[in-house]
Amino acid sequence: MFKSFKEGLKKTREALNFSVFKGREVNEEFFEELEEKLILADIGVKTTLELIEELKREAKKKKIKESDKILELLKSRLKSILLKHKGELKIDHKPFVILVLGVNGVGKTTTIGKLAKQLKDEGKSVVLAAADTFRAAAIEQLEVWAQRSGARIIKGNEGADPASVVFDAVQSVKAKGDDVLIIDTAGRLHNKDRLMKEIQKIKKVVSKELPGEPSEILLVLDANTGQNAISQAKAFKEITDVTGIALTKLDGTAKGGIVIAISNELKIPIKYVGIGEKIEDLRKFNPEEFVEGLFS
Repeated sequence: MFKSFKEGLKKTREALNFSVFKGREVNEEFFEELEEKLILADIGVKTTLELIEELKREAKKKKIKESDKILELLKSRLKSILLKHKGELKIDHKPFVILVLGVNGVGKTTTIGKLAKQLKDEGKSVVLAAADTFRAAAIEQLEVWAQRSGARIIKGNEGADPASVVFDAVQSVKAKGDDVLIIDTAGRLHNKDRLMKEIQKIKKVVSKELPGEPSEILLVLDANTGQNAISQAKAFKEITDVTGIALTKLDGTAKGGIVIAISNELKIPIKYVGIGEKIEDLRKFNPEEFVEGLFS
């Protein structure tokens, strides 16, 4: 498992290429080059500057001259940033409702499908609610994933009221005693007011029928978009409470540093990462494995 996680971070690891800093003298030039590498890997200017200042302080305080010790300090600091906001999906009651958000094209439906399959493999009964009624393709795509994963799907017609589809799904889950309900939603960020009203209406329908739900509001972001993923996350945070992030396509980008920027700047736990096409390539996020994968 660790091996494939390492493979999934190959492009980011090559972009960072920490090995070029080994055996170097610790001076201003060293820190400038390190700063540039971190920014290029999309750790973000704010987080990078904080890290570099901290490393400089430690180097001065402890009179560190060896670059390898600075790299060890950096590794330790990155782990502590990610561990501070660690979180995982804990399904500890039924029905457990997961509301999934994200703009079109980030891999939202694929993430839902892979998550549904994993939960089914754990022996849970899963229902998918096709509440992205804005695009016919979204309903069809979710149907394909329902078949693949063995989950039931509740859907309406294209253009139907998303909240009414969710209401039907909740009633079905209550009647049949299912374990998990995963709700797909439209991702029209350009029309934020409408999206906000839609999500609030869906949450209201769910909580009225199932007090305390949804338990999880999962935001799907595409690692390829780098800093744009942070902008999207900030916009969704304004719309509703986001309890966790699923970061997709981490294997296809050199911008994997965005994981650290998200954790440091947004304080939202990253719960899943996508590191490949296979169903099992949607992984529970492990901060230690992630950081080791950047340095190995």
